[in-house]
Amino acid sequence: MGRLGRYVPASRRRDRVSSEAGPPVAGPKTRHRSAGRRVPSLRLPRSVASQVFLLQLGVVLLLIATAVLVLVIQDRNRAIHEAGDRSLVAAESFANAPGTAEAMESDDPTAALQPHAEVVRKKTGVDYVVALSPYGFRWTHPDPDQIGKHVSTSYGQALEGEPHQTTFDSSLGKAVDSTVAVFDEKGNAVGLVTVGVTVDKVTSVVQDQLPVIFAAGGVALLLAAGGSALVSGRLRRQTRGLGPVEMTRMYEHHDAVLHAVREGVIILDGDGRLLLVNDEARRLLALPPEAEGRPVTELGLSPALAELLGSGRAATDEVFLAGDTLLAVSVRPVVGPQGGSVATLRDTTELRALAGRADVAGGRLQLLYEASTRIGTTLDMERTAEELTEVAVPRFADFATVELAESVLQGGEPTGGSMELRRVATEGIRDDVPLYPVGRRMNYAPGNPVAIGMATGRPVLVADLALADGWRVQNPERARKVIEFGIHSMISVPLRARGQLLGVVEFWRSEQAPFEPDDLSPAEELAARAAVCIDNARRYTREHTTAVTLQRSLLPGALPELSALEVGHRYLPAQAGVGGDWYDVIPLPGARVALVVGDVVGHGLHAAATMGRLRTAVHNFAALDLPPDELLAHLDELITRIDQDAAAEGETESVTGATCLYAVYDPVSGRCVLARAGHPGPALVSPDGSVTFPDIPVAPPLGVGGGLPVETAVLRLAADSRLVLYTDGLVEARGRDIDTGLGMLSEALARTDGATPDDTCRAVLDAMLRTRSSDDVALLVARTRLLDPEQVEEWDVPDDPAAVSRIRAEATRRLESWGLGEAAFTTELILSELVTNAIRYGASPISVRLLRDGDSLICEVADGTSTSPHLRRAAFTDEGGRGLFLVAQMSRRWGTRYTDRGKIIWAEQALDAGGAGDLSGLLMADL
Repeated sequence: MGRLGRYVPASRRRDRVSSEAGPPVAGPKTRHRSAGRRVPSLRLPRSVASQVFLLQLGVVLLLIATAVLVLVIQDRNRAIHEAGDRSLVAAESFANAPGTAEAMESDDPTAALQPHAEVVRKKTGVDYVVALSPYGFRWTHPDPDQIGKHVSTSYGQALEGEPHQTTFDSSLGKAVDSTVAVFDEKGNAVGLVTVGVTVDKVTSVVQDQLPVIFAAGGVALLLAAGGSALVSGRLRRQTRGLGPVEMTRMYEHHDAVLHAVREGVIILDGDGRLLLVNDEARRLLALPPEAEGRPVTELGLSPALAELLGSGRAATDEVFLAGDTLLAVSVRPVVGPQGGSVATLRDTTELRALAGRADVAGGRLQLLYEASTRIGTTLDMERTAEELTEVAVPRFADFATVELAESVLQGGEPTGGSMELRRVATEGIRDDVPLYPVGRRMNYAPGNPVAIGMATGRPVLVADLALADGWRVQNPERARKVIEFGIHSMISVPLRARGQLLGVVEFWRSEQAPFEPDDLSPAEELAARAAVCIDNARRYTREHTTAVTLQRSLLPGALPELSALEVGHRYLPAQAGVGGDWYDVIPLPGARVALVVGDVVGHGLHAAATMGRLRTAVHNFAALDLPPDELLAHLDELITRIDQDAAAEGETESVTGATCLYAVYDPVSGRCVLARAGHPGPALVSPDGSVTFPDIPVAPPLGVGGGLPVETAVLRLAADSRLVLYTDGLVEARGRDIDTGLGMLSEALARTDGATPDDTCRAVLDAMLRTRSSDDVALLVARTRLLDPEQVEEWDVPDDPAAVSRIRAEATRRLESWGLGEAAFTTELILSELVTNAIRYGASPISVRLLRDGDSLICEVADGTSTSPHLRRAAFTDEGGRGLFLVAQMSRRWGTRYTDRGKIIWAEQALDAGGAGDLSGLLMADL
């Protein structure tokens, strides 16, 4: 019976039994419907045994297919391995053959090697034998047109003495390529030999095993057929000779009677599991579709009703509440070895009005429950207001509108009851409602119900808008349109949170019954829940705005225009808001430029503040002209001290994951020195458009280095090279590893040949960030320039004070050739002081360099000591000590930077009008 009860879906059973139908009457329509239901059974096996046989047949065929597939895969793998061995043996044999190395070192390797390579290829059965130069140019090939062309695959491993094998898909199918190096007597690689074999040339053995597999499958099918016959006979005995047609007819008669009765019927087994349930019982108990077979205690019934049905004891007309229905339940136990019970259910609900009130109360509770789960899903005030209106319409009101104070929308504190409001959300059952649209600024008159509610802090009910003079006075024409539209009542509830008024929400009804005083409570509850969420969003907006303002103030505004570089830059904040990614371009003495990109892991004020401290520290260290490795070492110590100070003050938030890449570019020599601490390395786009990722030694992230040394790398950049610095948010993303990201970046940069740095930034971001990134992205693209050699002049200075006059004279001649004769006097004074100090207090070698960079003239004097001069003011009675003071007064700026072999003292003069100034007063001041 349990199986029969589960056969017909409830939707079909309800179609057969209406609420006013009597007992089923057999007739033409009934017979026609039964025949229609039996049509699908004619297309399927009529007996269970036949169905079991088909299932077994499918399983056997699946096993055979699986076995064949496994054999094919194993044979394929074996063939690939054998092809690799064959190609490797052929390659090593040809490479180690006598005369191969001498032929590769000959004047015409192709003439010496091509015949032998073809002979080896034909005898060994391989697809090709190719000899290559150490630089990847072909000496031999089966296709003579390919000889002399370059091979783009990697053969670095083979040149180091390790055979290199690759498997690839060729036009002839999957193939294996083996590459080995050929060495001369001195152990130098003189060439390469690469041999390829297609996998299909290796003999397959699958066909030898297929007959065995098919024979075993046939035996299995015979056994399945015999088992199906035995099962069929056993089923005939258990059904007492009834066939499928007779069983179906008996089931249809029982099913029609069972589902036509007006009482619920439930049949349970001895363990309290549901065997059968008719449509009426399913409706009364609100049972799930697949209730049969489950214990009665798991059907969501009331504990008392579940206990009665599961106990199996006899009961008559015991009353239970199922949802909002009162049921009279009768239970009778079934006598027999299986046990069980049969229960009947009748709907005895007589107080329909009481049930209606319960339904209203339940609806309100459900409404408040949905409000708690659907309002406040984001920290966006306008979206939270929209969620409030979506929850209220249409379950509580036909239309709903929300206005918030302007100061609240900006994240500020509310200004009081007379504040200016702006409508931010509206929702309704129709779109043509004549209420004010979103974005409208609202100013309510004192007598308006909305203004009254805002002043008192209590909800206001207007049961009949046509009689509400205070509401109509606000805008008589608009009020007339609203009433003509059919809106007849409204409730206005102020949005208050933590004692502050944030705005107001209005609920309107047109199709539903007018609002009643009982509706004030749920309206107020909805507004209270939404107000707290809106206030949380307001506080978040205020903090987010503060953090964004802080971060924007800490990032550079307009980068300086430099003769050494043309720079493009982009910064994209993450979805989460403020982050710690940053970049900067810092001019250095000698026309050099420092490029820096950093990342502080995390988001919020702490990350932004830490980023600002790091950027300030980099500026300070760059002012000292520290090399990149020393600068990062100082940053590492700074982060360590920051963490120690935070721990001492009891702060739990420390700086973790701060990274930095620092590069110094010299446009005179094209030399670029880079160092990085835990940061992704740069990308380099050569003038020809090729993209590489230079190998820059990486140090631990800042703050976790533990005093470990930082290594640097030196690159020589040609003019019009593009150096691309970025943070990990550009190449890393959820579901994409960094190698994939670097490949995408390389492809994007390769498509920007000839583009400006700004266009390069735009193209890279369009290609890499299809959607908003979950992490901050900082991107800096610098196109290099080289100073014209005519703008640079250098002299070596002997360790002799008499050489000072010669240096002054040569400098004067160079300035006149540049058309800067007016600056010669100042330059002579600066060079005299700096060169004299270098000869007197320094050490050899001493050199002088003049740089003309835009509107600047830079004098540099280098010597072999690391002693730094100090500026001081000499007393009137002192005979010396005024030299550096004069240099400082005559220069725009001056300073000292240290090199590996000493120091450089530099002074920068302004070449614009009035740059040098009148020196007469300065010279007379100390006389």
